[in-house]
Amino acid sequence: MDHTGGTSAFIGNNKDVKIIAREGFKDELQEHSPVEPILKQRNIRQFGRDLPAKDIINRGVAPGITPTDRAGKGYIAPNLTFQDSITLNLAGIDIELHAADGETNDELFVWIPNLKTLFAGDNYYKSFPNLYAIRGSQYRDVKSWGESIQKMSTYPVEYLVPGHTRPVSGKTLVHSNLKNYSTAILSVYQQTIDAMNKGYTLQQTVDSVRLADSLIEQPNLQEFYGSVPWGVRSIFLHYVGWFDGNPTNLYPLSSSQEAKHVVELAGGEEKMFYKLSQALEKSDYQWGLELADYLLQTDYKKVKVTKVKIALLRALAAQQINAPARNYYLSYSYELEKSLEKSAL
Repeated sequence: MDHTGGTSAFIGNNKDVKIIAREGFKDELQEHSPVEPILKQRNIRQFGRDLPAKDIINRGVAPGITPTDRAGKGYIAPNLTFQDSITLNLAGIDIELHAADGETNDELFVWIPNLKTLFAGDNYYKSFPNLYAIRGSQYRDVKSWGESIQKMSTYPVEYLVPGHTRPVSGKTLVHSNLKNYSTAILSVYQQTIDAMNKGYTLQQTVDSVRLADSLIEQPNLQEFYGSVPWGVRSIFLHYVGWFDGNPTNLYPLSSSQEAKHVVELAGGEEKMFYKLSQALEKSDYQWGLELADYLLQTDYKKVKVTKVKIALLRALAAQQINAPARNYYLSYSYELEKSLEKSAL
């Protein structure tokens, strides 16, 4: 949606202009979704749209300052579409457009042979790719994404221009960046498939998949925007759905039933609250969040538990290099804070 609203700014009064896209382009826009209200809320959290100015850093591959990414009034529908590729001559320059499934299934890249320049769209940027968006999105075809980058790496590119982050110059550097990018994506995909075929559960699969040491240190594969575990979860659920193969999870206890049993196992609410406080003091933040959620199911000292959860979320945010995760932690913490203020009125 954030790539469709500015076309009219480029054409002036000229109405006779080609608007080029892949076939099925409009199908990729998640308009009029039945879950639009929650998608909108999660979008706000992921991008930190409602954060105070002091908390805004960035979105991993972009500044964190734009208030919305809904379609603007400048959208103009395509009038020239293609399936696999198309070659045009515009202003005396030969331009090739190639289908390249990835972040969306209507992505393309633009290759200009005479300038040795390739425009990658959102399939490449200086971060481990966002194989799954925590705001909620349709499945991003991870295998096809890796293969699209592989295809880009076969061109004699000297200038690589992403949709986000700075261009990359120099044939050797461009080639190595594209190669390690495709290798990383396809490695995550194949490791996930292999773990699934061994009968691993979802969490066991997540725990088993990691980038090779040679990839982890690459500057263009840091998890500023995308996250390896998020990608693994997305692949797993795409192929087998919500059931992870463990019969325990066929009919699990309700959240409140599970919380009741866990609290009893811990020796009661007071002891669990003590463990929650300890988790915050000992910087065991993720465990603390999980304990807080159990206690919140029981309504025990709800205000105090919520305040501890807010502190835990902000502590995790302070440690987090992944911008969407950081923004989500912080955004959620402010929502909880506002709910406490509202209930106190």
